Amino acid sequence: MGDTGDDEETPAGRAERPGRALASDGAAPTDGAAPTGGNVRNNRRMRGEDGTQKAERELCGIGQAAQKLGVSVRSLRYYQEVGLITPSGRTSGGNRLYADSDLARVRRIRELQTLLGFNLDEIRTILVYEDRLAQVRVEFHAASDDGDRLRLLSEGETAYRKLRAEIDEKISRLAAFRDEIDERLERMNRFRDGAVARSS
Repeated sequence: MGDTGDDEETPAGRAERPGRALASDGAAPTDGAAPTGGNVRNNRRMRGEDGTQKAERELCGIGQAAQKLGVSVRSLRYYQEVGLITPSGRTSGGNRLYADSDLARVRRIRELQTLLGFNLDEIRTILVYEDRLAQVRVEFHAASDDGDRLRLLSEGETAYRKLRAEIDEKISRLAAFRDEIDERLERMNRFRDGAVARSS
């Protein structure tokens, strides 16, 4: 497995609070040891998941990431297992390392999951569209040909429409659930009115 530092859990008693960042005070690792849960404070460089070189001081271990996000280490591992996030790098010992962009992605996942009520499959679909839209924006600003810009605008519009369709479907299901509750409330009120009339 190799994720020895990944066994560190969030400190006991810390509730999961999506989107809330905590101040970081992790100390620098000494004698060249690979970081586990704390922030990486040295200037050594390592290779990220995408093959690019990254300074370890810009990244933090899974325990520190979990603490900053107010989630459990298990949740971070699970988000990776189901393909929602990919840590930006690993230490030479194989421990996961997270960049600020990774933390922002987890906050987005938590927002979609806890605030808006999307399940993980729905979140995966939304993130695919959002990732592509971010890429389209970069490509649009880099494009020098109007034909390329028009193609990118068309692709972006399609992605936004598909995102809207996902949201419309969720709203439709929620509206149907609300209508069901309203119908049951109305039925209960009729029973109550009948009972009151019979007792008077």
